[in-house]
Formats: sequence, structure tokens, C-alpha cells
Amino acid sequence: MKKYYEGVSTPCYIVDERLLTKNLELLQSIEKRTGCEILLAQKGFSMYATFPLIGQYLSGVTSSSLFEARLGYEEMGKEVHVYAPAYRENEFEEIMSYSDHIVFNSFNQWKKYKPQVEAYCASHNKKISCGLRINPEYSEIETDLYNPCFTNSRLGTTLEQFEQGLEALGTLEGIDGLHFHAMCEQNSDTLERILDAVEEKFGAYLGEMKWINFGGGHHITRPDYDVEKLITCIDRIQDKYKVKVYLEPGEAVALNTGYLVSTVLETLQNGMDLAILDTSAACHMPDVLEMPYRPQIIGAGLPGEYPYTYRLGSATCLAGDVIGDYSFPEPLQVGDQLVFTDMGHYTMVKNNTFNGINLPDILLYKEETGLVQVKSFGYEDFKSRL
Repeated sequence: MKKYYEGVSTPCYIVDERLLTKNLELLQSIEKRTGCEILLAQKGFSMYATFPLIGQYLSGVTSSSLFEARLGYEEMGKEVHVYAPAYRENEFEEIMSYSDHIVFNSFNQWKKYKPQVEAYCASHNKKISCGLRINPEYSEIETDLYNPCFTNSRLGTTLEQFEQGLEALGTLEGIDGLHFHAMCEQNSDTLERILDAVEEKFGAYLGEMKWINFGGGHHITRPDYDVEKLITCIDRIQDKYKVKVYLEPGEAVALNTGYLVSTVLETLQNGMDLAILDTSAACHMPDVLEMPYRPQIIGAGLPGEYPYTYRLGSATCLAGDVIGDYSFPEPLQVGDQLVFTDMGHYTMVKNNTFNGINLPDILLYKEETGLVQVKSFGYEDFKSRL
């Protein structure tokens, strides 16, 4: 039977709404069982055509910039939480207009903007809950690029900095919560150990808080994820300190929900079989080079697993724009379509037009309507960025 992604114009991203809904149902079940609130981290997935659906299941969004805050406010219309390592003075008032929570990276940032928050809330009859990001100085992330707690990190306040800042300011008045982020694609046993470090360092202050945000990096929708341990962690912290727990996964919302469909433009040989595709690791799936990692292709295997092994690269002039080595049951032919899996998160939000390479179309598969084109791009999109 023909698959719904066969024969589409390439390159294109396709998000399957059925798979997205499955993830959302699991996340919502955790909210219902624990009373915590789960937010979409837009840095991982900002396909706002899906925000009305996501808003039916989750409590809102978390944002890292003015534009993300505005997008979540306008397109989902639920809670908007914002954190940035530092805020721009000329953007801060607009950020407040969209925000329910604002998290500050340091006591210096909090001291700078506290009067502005208080004045804005008073004049607009609005409550903005403010928090401070802490650095537990414990993480099990092996790649420093994705580790907020690596040596000399700028992200969050260490215990030493926290105590110095509190001594200088003299009070935590106005700080409703603490936020930490120390995970990346990890299971709940890692969270359990991180919470031990958070409690050891900052437990004395948690009793003064109304909430604590566990950040992102929770791979909740991965098949082997221990959901029950996560629930135990949430319940323990909420019961012990009488705080509300927030989680802000991005990847877990869109995990295994999307595809990137590509076409073979050319095959050649230089010491091994090579194939050039109309998609690019550098432009369309940057984490392949940054992480790095090897995305899966439907019907393909590891090098040597099938009779015909190819190194797949892009039509850009970047020598290292290589996706990886894959084997196939039959030789690749010009015009063959290859379907990369798990391409919903950290693709659309990070893609670019290096070399003038066009951005992939964005499509959404709905059970009732089939494939729907959400967005297509062209020359003006490339030109208008420069």
C-alpha cells in the first residue's frame, strides 16, 4: 500500500498529527496524575500550525526570546513562561506583555528588572510570577554543547553565587520559584539524581518557593522512558516542599512525529558509492553535524547491513555536509525518495538558507484530510533575510 509521504515534492518536512497526539496524551496523563504543569519548549518545536492541538493537552509554552514569547501568546493563548540568560532593555516591556512567568539568570538581572516588573504589574493589573534559574553543578550530559552545567557555564546561578546575591540583596521577596535545566534526551533516573543535587544545594530555599521548574531534556515519550519514576519524582518534590512542579520538554512533544523526505539527485563513485540529495545536514537538520547523530532512513540500514552502501551528502558546497553512511537492499537511482525519521524537533527551528539552498516545505498529515501543506518557501524568503 502506498505510504502518504510517497511522491511528495521534496525536500519537505511532514509532521503526523496522529503521532503528535499520542505524545500529547501521554504528557497530559502525567499532568493529570500529579497536578504538575507541562509546557512546550518552543526552542525545540515551533510549528505553530499545531499549537491549537498542543494547547488542548498542555498548559502552555516556554520561550527563550521575545519572538518565541509572542508566538506562544498569539498562537496558543495559554501560559507563557520566559527565560533568557540576559534580557534586552528595549524588549523587556513587550516580553512582560506576553508573559505569565519570567525567569532571571542571576540576582543582577533580577535586581535590574524587579522595579520594572512591579511597576508594569501595578499599572496593568497583572500578575507575573518571577523566578531565578539555578545551576545545580551536576549533569550527566556528555556533550558540552548541550550541557548547561559544564565548567564555566553562563546559564544559571550556582549556590555560591546564590548566597552572595542573596546576601547583597537581603531578601528573596518577589522570587516565586526556582528553575533548573540539566538534562538532554535523558531518562527519569537521571532526573532523580539531579534532584538529589538540587536538594542538597538549594533545599533550604525551596520551602520559600511557590514553584520549581525541572526544565527540559526529559525524553518522556521515548518507548523505554520510566514514566512511573518521573511521577514519583514530581510527587516527592511537590509534597515535601508544597510547591508546584513545571516541566518544559520540547523534543519529547515532537519525538518520532516527523519526517524529512528527500530525493536522490545524483550518484557517483570515489573510493565508495556516493549519493547527492536535495536535502542538507547543514541547512535542514543541523544537529546531525552539531550533536552529532545519525538519523534513521526508512528501509535503510547500517553500512554493510544491506548489499549497497552509500555515503549521503548534500548539494551544498560545504565539504562536510554529509549526512552519513547507509546501506540499501537495491542500488540507489536518481529520483529515488529517502525518508528520514524523527525530523519534527530541532529541524524547522534551526534550519537556514546557506548557499541559497531553499527551505523544505512544511506539511501536516491529518487523519481526516490527509496531507495539508502548511508552508512553502522560495527566493524571497532567502533574499529577505540578507
